[in-house]
Amino acid sequence: MFKTGYRANNNVKECNQCGKCCIKYSNGRLTTAASQIDYWYDHKPEIYKYVKDGNIWFDPETGKQIELCPWLRKEPNQNKYTCEIYFDRPDDCKFYPSTLDEMVADDCEMIEEKDLANPKQGQKSLDIIMKDSRQEFEY
Repeated sequence: MFKTGYRANNNVKECNQCGKCCIKYSNGRLTTAASQIDYWYDHKPEIYKYVKDGNIWFDPETGKQIELCPWLRKEPNQNKYTCEIYFDRPDDCKFYPSTLDEMVADDCEMIEEKDLANPKQGQKSLDIIMKDSRQEFEY
């Protein structure tokens, strides 16, 4: 969500860190690969402690689902959010947004009217912007 990237043909704005996607997909709506959970177990115990039965973002003390991602932080005096585990974030976060339709449904602020007028070019621009974020990583 917080990647700023190349803006192809002036379509699809760069992420402004509004946090809408992080907030919407909190509360049990995120998943990640078992291999990433294994990676957290081996290398990032501070993240892994929020995993329960292969699912993410559970309170380590109570075992209950956490409403908002425990790594999402609102910047003081700004309508801007950051991710404390950006480089180790779940796969769902790495691959978001994947389509213009998804962005429209989520009221994503990256989308512009011209993207909707020419969805093929808008999707192409989105794919370019998200290229680095969507690379496979071997855990």
